[in-house]
Amino acid sequence: MRRLYLAFACFFAFLFGKRLPEAALEMAGVRPSAKSLPAPTMPAPAPKPEPPPDRPEPAEIAVAGAMQLLGVLQREGRLVDFLMEPIDDYPDAQVGAAVRTIHRDCRKALEGTVRLEAVLDGQEEAPITVAAGFDPARVRVIGKVAGKPPFSGTLKHHGWAAHDVKLPPLPEPPAAALVVAPAEVEMA
Repeated sequence: MRRLYLAFACFFAFLFGKRLPEAALEMAGVRPSAKSLPAPTMPAPAPKPEPPPDRPEPAEIAVAGAMQLLGVLQREGRLVDFLMEPIDDYPDAQVGAAVRTIHRDCRKALEGTVRLEAVLDGQEEAPITVAAGFDPARVRVIGKVAGKPPFSGTLKHHGWAAHDVKLPPLPEPPAAALVVAPAEVEMA
């Protein structure tokens, strides 16, 4: 019965980093002095990892990037102003003249921010074959789709893919990322 008691005593002494009972050391044939045998120590607990810095979610980053691009198109070509303006009452010639300027300036802004390339080579309305294993994110097959690829059809739109996106850094605070264009007030 004494051995069972010593076994429990040793277990809890070791578990809580205490000195082993003298009786257990004597049973094991060890007779160290009190100074020569330090109390067993538990390893230091691992430091808690620091929480990651507040990072925006991917959806928030996507929204911020879209707002930045829209902001560039507004700043350089006044695209938002044009789209938000009711144009039904303007004569076609006046709208056409405005569109030419907006088109030129927005195209310049877009080319300075994003390099766009056609997803598929070829002329629209020309015959084309979509090979097996195509990427449905890059090619959408429309119309009467039957069977398995390869599909033969007519190229309706060559698609666009973005490369080399050059957006400015995200503004701080994050709420500022939702401002497409700040209001302007001129002082007299």
